[in-house]
Amino acid sequence: MNDRSHLRVPDANGYSHARQPRGQERVITGNRQTSWAFSDAYVAEDDALLWARDRAREAGLRSVTPGTGSALGLLAAAVDAKAVAEIGTGCGVSGIHLLHGMRPDGVLTTVDPEPEHQQFARQAFRAAGFASNRARFIPGRALDVLPRLADAGYDLVFCDGDRLEYLDYLAESLRLLRPGGLVAFEGVFGAGRTIDSGPQPTEVLRLREVLRAVRESQELVPSLLPVGDGLLCAVKR
Repeated sequence: MNDRSHLRVPDANGYSHARQPRGQERVITGNRQTSWAFSDAYVAEDDALLWARDRAREAGLRSVTPGTGSALGLLAAAVDAKAVAEIGTGCGVSGIHLLHGMRPDGVLTTVDPEPEHQQFARQAFRAAGFASNRARFIPGRALDVLPRLADAGYDLVFCDGDRLEYLDYLAESLRLLRPGGLVAFEGVFGAGRTIDSGPQPTEVLRLREVLRAVRESQELVPSLLPVGDGLLCAVKR
């Protein structure tokens, strides 16, 4: 037989799946909730993080899960981050995790359209023990602020803003990152909707676009981490 599409190859868990043509997604099945819950429970968050989570909940904001936050800290440490740009300050949950992974002299530049949320983040950073000069808060819409930031001036860009603008964030991130720098997008699973074959809202369609754009970019080395609601990461070549 010349058609080898029937071949099955073992995956990491010893199961097998049909080999798929390069560049096409496989159908994903199975319940991974237990694994995700364990990855979140594995992380011990301190009082400052719990306080920031409470403020976000009261404000009706979504925060990264403990597992996602831990991954962000690890990524910041892995690239020895001194300069990090964050799109979407919220009340400081992701910022604290990033700062924990950054160099002691590193500075987090965090952008958010809501200054009152950034005030909560300031308090949370202070409670977590970070000096005021470790974070630079810029109020405003991300696509207005990002063009003012320095080319190739950042080790990591974390995107957790308007999902409809993720493709624009990607373009800005490629400019902002140094070679070897890393970009990360939060929430790319869309609460499971990005793999749902039914009709989806525009936000989910945009998430699918950024997933494909990152995967197909010749400038990036990508990976999709199954933590929280999905963390899409890529290193700039």
